[in-house]
Amino acid sequence: MDTEKYFDYILSETQKILAIDSPSGFTRNVADYVLSAYRALGYEPVQTVKGGVFCEIGGADTKDALLMEAHIDTLGAMVSEIRPNGYLALSPIGGMNANNAEAENCTIYTRDGRTYTGTFQLQNASIHVNGDYDSTKRTYENMEVVLDEMVSSKEDTLALGILPGDIVCFDPRTTYTKSGYIKSRFLDDKLSVGILLGFAKYVKEEQIALPRKVYQHITVYEEVGHGGAASIPSDVTEVLSVDMGCVGDGLTCREHQVSICAKDSRGPYNYDVVSGLIAAAKRKNLDFAVDIYPHYGSDADVALTAGYDVKHGLIGSGVYASHGYERSHKDGVINTFLLLTEYLK
Repeated sequence: MDTEKYFDYILSETQKILAIDSPSGFTRNVADYVLSAYRALGYEPVQTVKGGVFCEIGGADTKDALLMEAHIDTLGAMVSEIRPNGYLALSPIGGMNANNAEAENCTIYTRDGRTYTGTFQLQNASIHVNGDYDSTKRTYENMEVVLDEMVSSKEDTLALGILPGDIVCFDPRTTYTKSGYIKSRFLDDKLSVGILLGFAKYVKEEQIALPRKVYQHITVYEEVGHGGAASIPSDVTEVLSVDMGCVGDGLTCREHQVSICAKDSRGPYNYDVVSGLIAAAKRKNLDFAVDIYPHYGSDADVALTAGYDVKHGLIGSGVYASHGYERSHKDGVINTFLLLTEYLK
């Protein structure tokens, strides 16, 4: 197998998907792109009622199918108020932390199809003017979008067609370094969407005879907690969430590894699934880590919460600075991709 070929494809697809704004609830455009990517590989994907992408990629009909999940929805925000100065107060979508979003460029999408740009700033953001700049807590109450338009009043902004409820998307600022690092907002979880597409390409091009049926579900509401709560076929007995692997103090994973999660804030993952993933990583001699994620929940967790009688697991390429300006590495992507190929033998 030409691993570099599949990595190049994964990276290319990830970059294209990252370039399409898609906070939870605003995912139609990116879902349309993912549908077209599956079709280009020779599959017949369908769109779920909720707006996700579902695709059967093959395998024997053994009544113990595996469902792989990754999500294309991201963090973002929504206009909550047009302030008297014409700038925008925001309400976060998902866990978009105001500290991490300060001074980030953004795009505002109106309901009638217009777009505007701006920057998310602290109120009274000039250090030469604001004597409390250092001590002011960065919260959504104290921050606002400064529009790149000549506005000085609420009426000026309303005249642009901007209303409360309009979607605000933060720039991903995607870059790939010569040393193999992938840096961007929203690697959680668009990087794993790229990995699942890479696995689908591998199955098709290598004509892999999967020992059991495999589905892929690209969900669209993971960041707000119900992405994986529906659309699981009756023959599925195992759900494997491919999301980001946590990197930070107290954990062993680094960006160049594939992380296997044994437990997150909701509880332990299925013992047999976790053990099987570890065994597959060892057989393939992969660089991997097993960790407990202290502040985390996945689509696989949600499937059980929704009442599905399935086993569940969670893996992902190591990602540093989660929910901020995130970073992973080529090696972590390859290790994650190869773990899927080995686990599905």
